[in-house]
Amino acid sequence: MPEKNTMTENEKNPRIQKESTPESSRLKNGEKSTIKITVRNLDFFYGTVQALFDVSLDIPEHRVFALIGPSGCGKSTFLRTLNRMNDTIPGTRLEGTILLDDDDIYKVKDVSVIRTRVGMVFQKSNPFPKSIFENVAYGLRVNGINDKSLIAEQVEETLKKAYLWDEVKDKLNHNAYLLSGGQQQRLCIARALAVRPEVVLMDEPASALDPISTSKIEDLIGELKKDYTIVIVTHNMQQAARVSDFTAFFYEGVMVEVGATRKIFTKPDQKKTEDYITGRFG
Repeated sequence: MPEKNTMTENEKNPRIQKESTPESSRLKNGEKSTIKITVRNLDFFYGTVQALFDVSLDIPEHRVFALIGPSGCGKSTFLRTLNRMNDTIPGTRLEGTILLDDDDIYKVKDVSVIRTRVGMVFQKSNPFPKSIFENVAYGLRVNGINDKSLIAEQVEETLKKAYLWDEVKDKLNHNAYLLSGGQQQRLCIARALAVRPEVVLMDEPASALDPISTSKIEDLIGELKKDYTIVIVTHNMQQAARVSDFTAFFYEGVMVEVGATRKIFTKPDQKKTEDYITGRFG
């Protein structure tokens, strides 16, 4: 079992640490970025099996934060802790702290509040068996919005943000299953954006797509960070290097290294990170 990190008292107190700016949140020009998500001393268990060990990191606002590592290393498990998706799995248990701004998300009683603030896009596109319009409008209706003109306005706005409006504006009433794989994934992104989250989690959103569709998703991610904080899991090292500002490398449930993407990919501090980046394993 991996050893737990030794931390100072300040590091153990997330609200104290939040006031500082660790290496993982420094920008290329040295300016400081507001921290959107603060994770401290996170352990996660599937029953008696521990999947994450003492993870501590900061995710800056309006940046793309990539999670990399070999299959089974815990990166998708970690991603799902950020909006409590793991709550749906019986027997799971979490120890530690995750703050969204200053709110401890595991002390919020209504989990739907967290999932409205932190949206999720899955590896496999999963549109509802509804029209394109109703796929995007679904979250708005669930959140109590019934004004038809307001819904239409927000559907259009969201489809434009997802780079999909020009391709579907004349067929909004068509079944979403008629869209191509890449279009379906952008529709799922639009559906996540419709409720205006603050953070968007993406679990390998382009892994099943062709190169052209992948390029569109990557361009979209670059635009979305202007309005959202993006956390993405990817097995594609080139993709992580292209789209992300910061990267965390996971191995066997341990966060081995975290920092600015350029540094992680050109001059990592840990040999294990270098070995993974250069393809020696994984």
